Amino acid sequence: MSAWRFSLLVLSAGLLLTAAVLAWRWTLPAGVPPPPVPADNPTTAAKVELGRRLFYDADLSADGTMSCATCHEQKHAFADGNRTHPGVTDEPGRRNVPGLANVAWFTPLMFADPANTTLETQAASPVFGTRPVEMGMAGREAEIGARLGRDHCYRAMFARAFPEDGGRIDFANVARALASFERTLVSYGTAWDRQQLGPDAKAGSGLFARDCAACHSGPNFTDLTMHRLAPADAALADQGLFEKTGIDADRGKFRTPSLRNVALTGPWWHDGSARTLDGAIARHGLTHDAEEMAQLIAFLEALSDPEFTRRKSLAMPSEACGKRL
Repeated sequence: MSAWRFSLLVLSAGLLLTAAVLAWRWTLPAGVPPPPVPADNPTTAAKVELGRRLFYDADLSADGTMSCATCHEQKHAFADGNRTHPGVTDEPGRRNVPGLANVAWFTPLMFADPANTTLETQAASPVFGTRPVEMGMAGREAEIGARLGRDHCYRAMFARAFPEDGGRIDFANVARALASFERTLVSYGTAWDRQQLGPDAKAGSGLFARDCAACHSGPNFTDLTMHRLAPADAALADQGLFEKTGIDADRGKFRTPSLRNVALTGPWWHDGSARTLDGAIARHGLTHDAEEMAQLIAFLEALSDPEFTRRKSLAMPSEACGKRL
């Protein structure tokens, strides 16, 4: 065999291997398209594996006590069951922790920040944010790479995930890996998805379509648009969208939350101030008698996906590089 033909075969084999490495197989129901993925961060198994480990690693916080999973717990559909969650400095949280089911299809991602449109950019908010302080790493970005780089397994995982830049360990690649894992937080296993609603839930679905679906629309029950349900009040501590735009008409506007797994993600409202589902519903100013409220809640409970809260591929990894963590 001539040298050039051998070289061509080696090159072809390398290209095929690269394509195989880059391919990520989305397991989705019929009719659900794969989520949008940035061209500069294609999803790979290596990135997802790395992002999963990072999601559960408290070394991304200032004092090593808080990981992404501290607030986004799988058993709560990646919310946390608290009104708000304090950060590493014990500063109270301002807003309720949202669930992450199907977050890959969401934009914008935050309650009241229209500029936070990708999972890659959103990752900086909890890690470096100061209003409030969450993970407390503002001004310490380089320290993240230094911490992770001391772990030989992380060095190997970054090398596999980011061969194009020599496995560089920095926050940009941390964010890309976290985003890749978060795009696998797919939840389409509810009774509603299976069309297996009981009588009360079926009646509730009709009420929901009449009273709620204008904003809680689409397969993830959100129009991803910011609305104001309470009167605008300049004295409120949290002004919502106004804090980003400075436009008076935006006071008190917050993005419609998804209702997937809503029965598992309480308390509800942007500040977690609604302790019950019927209380959250009542705040919308709608009138329902006791029977209708029970039917609406039955429908909302049918949006829960128990398998999602137990899926092993989303849980804290027990090993990495062949060794127990």
